[in-house]
Amino acid sequence: MSSPPDLNNLAQSTLINPKNRVIGMRPKALAVILPPLAFLVFFFYAPILSILSLGVWENGPTLEYLRAVLSNEYHRNVILFTISQALASTVLTVLIGLPGAYIFANYDFPGKRLIKAVLTVPFVMPGIMVALGFVILFGKGGIIAGLIGRDPGIIYSWKAILLAHSFYNFPIVVRMVSALWQRVNPHYEEMAEVLGAKGFTLFRKVTLPLISPAIFASAMLTFVFCFLSFSVPLILGGYQYVTIEVDIFSTIVTLLDFRTGAALAIIQLSLSVVFMYLYLKALEAYSKREEQRIMRKPKELTIRSILSPKGLGIVLYSIFVVVFILAPLGAVVYDSLRFNGTWSLEWYRRIFSTEYNPMFGTSTLGAIRNSLLFGFATVFLSTLVGLPIAYFLNRWKFKGKVLLDALAMLPLASSPITIGFAYVKFFSTTPLYYTIWIIVIAHTVIAYPFVLRSVSTALKKIKPNLREAALSLGAGEWKAFLRVELPLAAGGLVVGAIFAFAMSIAELGATYMLATPEYTTMTIAIYKFLGARQFGSASALSVLLMAVSALGFIIIERTGEEVW
Repeated sequence: MSSPPDLNNLAQSTLINPKNRVIGMRPKALAVILPPLAFLVFFFYAPILSILSLGVWENGPTLEYLRAVLSNEYHRNVILFTISQALASTVLTVLIGLPGAYIFANYDFPGKRLIKAVLTVPFVMPGIMVALGFVILFGKGGIIAGLIGRDPGIIYSWKAILLAHSFYNFPIVVRMVSALWQRVNPHYEEMAEVLGAKGFTLFRKVTLPLISPAIFASAMLTFVFCFLSFSVPLILGGYQYVTIEVDIFSTIVTLLDFRTGAALAIIQLSLSVVFMYLYLKALEAYSKREEQRIMRKPKELTIRSILSPKGLGIVLYSIFVVVFILAPLGAVVYDSLRFNGTWSLEWYRRIFSTEYNPMFGTSTLGAIRNSLLFGFATVFLSTLVGLPIAYFLNRWKFKGKVLLDALAMLPLASSPITIGFAYVKFFSTTPLYYTIWIIVIAHTVIAYPFVLRSVSTALKKIKPNLREAALSLGAGEWKAFLRVELPLAAGGLVVGAIFAFAMSIAELGATYMLATPEYTTMTIAIYKFLGARQFGSASALSVLLMAVSALGFIIIERTGEEVW
């Protein structure tokens, strides 16, 4: 029988003395956090600072380029439009997503998990594919125009941008708000009903305040993604509706004005940091409210309940979701199966035929292989970077913890275009350039925040007394983590890994700037098919990419974890 633990040693642990978490563990803490921090410093902060310095340094510090951007009417209008379209897109997304969150939180019906997984697929669809879907659906010669007999007037306008952003980010609102809505203690609503509150009054005075952290957190995350959007405004907005991201791309790639592009990137990143800070504060409130363990039991959605006014509302909303959210995906599938006005698999044959290959240095099979290779490598590196940071932030308390969390999440607020341009400038004279690893590292920087956030969420749900019990039985620091905490957080790790994989295979901006022809990915191949006016081939390859993403999110639903 083992001897009881030394109480003096146990008193030094973080579980007995939570205000003193670093004392006695500083070497272990540094061993955990230094490698991932070194990775971020070298592969994110150093390249970003090198590119941003172009906007504030020329033979000494200068604000000339920032002043030039802010005093230019065109750039000012671009900045204002970027903020306004992000705000309008966020409002529209929340309005569309809240009814879905209500349905998923309060009702149970056959195929619920599968439907929730399918609805999440749009979030990781590459922007180039979303643009293709909207062109097929809403273009002058598209499906809607054929049905109504005229151009619906949506493509190449602000309306297309708002609709596409809502399509993208609708799953965020549904998943975050429904997850918290399920944890609203039903006794609060029952007591309010006893006191006479009913219908909208009950929702406004009781339910809404309880779910408001999830609404605000999902809205802020949606705003950040809309603010940093690239492919959607580039393709669907036309020349009139340009965002900061598109402005940076055209200024650097087309005009070769690196200093003005850097000044625009400084403005964009500064605004993104503010928005990301607000998101993290909202997420903190959301996480505290999510700790509510009393889960409401969903009602069975029977045939009788469907015939009620509320049931008919659910049916109408579901039809709206299918048409508005899933129609662009369905349009891509439809287009991939139509050839010369008949049903055919010809486009699928052509994407694997060298005769119709518009790419140089690789084939479609090579592009698929590259995407899968980059995706799995990104999962591996993202886990190595995200897991230690999540463990460190969850395990120890210290001054500046919130700041470190914000700095670790900053890549989420940075655009892939800026990261790609920074890598071109910073690594172009190093052996790393023109290799497969620079693409994988760029994907890791873009994707790892999802691993960090999902693992952090999973670790926070673990009761501290489980680890305390392991320590009291003689387990060391690492053994307790590996044998107790990590298995319990495995669901969050799987979700983060799937998101990292999905973000990697869907990435376009940074990859376009860094990949040599032999490293062409599926998203770049889709872009090249579009450039060669082979829309059917682009649709066929997009369907394959969609299938991979759908499979990943079906696995996410099996784990039952949330990443947001």
